[in-house]
Amino acid sequence: MHGAGNDFVVFDGVRQRVVLTPEQIRRIADRHRGIGCDQLLIVEAPGSGEADFKYRIFNADGGEVEQCGNGARCFVRFVREQGLTEKNEIRVETLSGLIALKLESDGGVTVNMGAPVFDPVRIPFLAASGALLEVIDVAGVSVSITALSMGNPHAVQVVPDVDAAPVATQGPLLERHALFPRRVNAGYMQVIDRQHVRLRVWERGAGETLACGTGACAAVVAGVRRGLLASPVRVSTRGGDLTIRWDGSENDLNCAVWMTGPAVTVFEGELDFARLQ
Repeated sequence: MHGAGNDFVVFDGVRQRVVLTPEQIRRIADRHRGIGCDQLLIVEAPGSGEADFKYRIFNADGGEVEQCGNGARCFVRFVREQGLTEKNEIRVETLSGLIALKLESDGGVTVNMGAPVFDPVRIPFLAASGALLEVIDVAGVSVSITALSMGNPHAVQVVPDVDAAPVATQGPLLERHALFPRRVNAGYMQVIDRQHVRLRVWERGAGETLACGTGACAAVVAGVRRGLLASPVRVSTRGGDLTIRWDGSENDLNCAVWMTGPAVTVFEGELDFARLQ
């Protein structure tokens, strides 16, 4: 499946037990020797009565992460297509908490991504001041970022030309910067106008992806707080467009972020886990 080009291998862990090692996940995600994906998703039964399902997310490097916006949209389409639910609106458990998802009549999916987090301790970000704009040293270069969490950590910077941004060179350095103890997703945002941006994201554990849902949310929230953007905002990624709405303000940072975008099934198949040993 893919959401704006951000692609996933999705497993039904409700009707069967799916247990994969990091090495097996890396083999599945390998685009030359496996199926190929940015992230691997496992749909499971919920652990509590508050949710309809549980959602586990693994990056291509085998590490489990807290949240994935594009994957969440694919999650809704998957459970509907697989006959696991007849609901158009579902609640799903993730490592970062409950999220609400809705399948729209036009086939798009809207996700309540929850409120952004700016507390450095919760991101986590070993910031000196907790300011909206932090200047950090990246391999001898001073870089101005906005750090926040959308269930996973993001460092957003504004660039004049996203095509020329140092995503492939600086992105890996930011991902593993010492100030981010759990690594970070590095976002590069070009402001076209107050309701349109272009975005590229270097995702921790996956590299640059064609789209990043939580990255789009983080970029818009950072832009709104900096006075550069006005909600709703169209976020153009290399894989397609997402619509992000955040009606928060300096007086209401706890307002939820809403994301709408596509979710597409590419193909279905069966995998013999024994071949992954």
